[in-house]
Amino acid sequence: MALPDHRVLAVRVGTRETERSDVYLNYRLYGEVDGPATVDYYFWIIQGPDSTVVVDTGFSEQAGRKRGRTLLLHPSEALRQLGIDPDSVEDVIVTHGHYDHIGNLGLFPRARIHMTASEYAFWTSPTALHTQFSYYSEPDEIDVLRRAESEGRLLLFSGSLDLAPGIRVEEVGGHTPGQAVVRVSTEGAPVLLASDAVHFYEELERDMPFTAVSDLPAMYAAFEAIRNEASGNALTVVPGHDADVLTRFPQCPQLPEGRGVDITGHPALQEEGS
Repeated sequence: MALPDHRVLAVRVGTRETERSDVYLNYRLYGEVDGPATVDYYFWIIQGPDSTVVVDTGFSEQAGRKRGRTLLLHPSEALRQLGIDPDSVEDVIVTHGHYDHIGNLGLFPRARIHMTASEYAFWTSPTALHTQFSYYSEPDEIDVLRRAESEGRLLLFSGSLDLAPGIRVEEVGGHTPGQAVVRVSTEGAPVLLASDAVHFYEELERDMPFTAVSDLPAMYAAFEAIRNEASGNALTVVPGHDADVLTRFPQCPQLPEGRGVDITGHPALQEEGS
């Protein structure tokens, strides 16, 4: 049976300017001169024939301000402009527990939240309180996950989850203990929302891990698996923080310029921009 086609949107909610040595692990090992780097912040929307699924929820104003991130478009405003009522969203996928991916879960009080069991176990453990991990999380946002669990809305899985026909969530680890990616069927090439399993296209192209990592071998393994799949098949890979996402795909007409793109069925644009 043919899988349903989905519309996939990447919504850019924030940005920051930094240096390459700040985003690539042990950058000095590459023997290259440091240089500027742009880090963009997104969340993703999957619109199917019968429902809308939200993938991650961006960062909160408070958490972004504390870390010097520039908020460009609040997710609540993006949803309004897209004509999406948060109360009608039944499913939210959380790819991992960092502040810039779960900052606005409160917008979806009725939604089921899907997350890997290993990710939830980590962020609710004493280990997550160490500075190297806690910098990337907010206690009150982890508490939102705890409340969702107590309400029966946090649905945990291990390995993979077929959320709906044409939407599959897969656990890969690496960046965080239970980092997940999302596969989506579209009218064109299938889409892989890599989230922070791949922050930037350059990570895949040059095998350069991001600076924040919980399991380096797992991160390298995810790179290799995604590269191998993409090289042998038509697969549209969408990294979690790359500014080039805005140039490789068409502007979403419902959002202001530079605030979102339509991933759906546009592998040719990705090839031209690579």
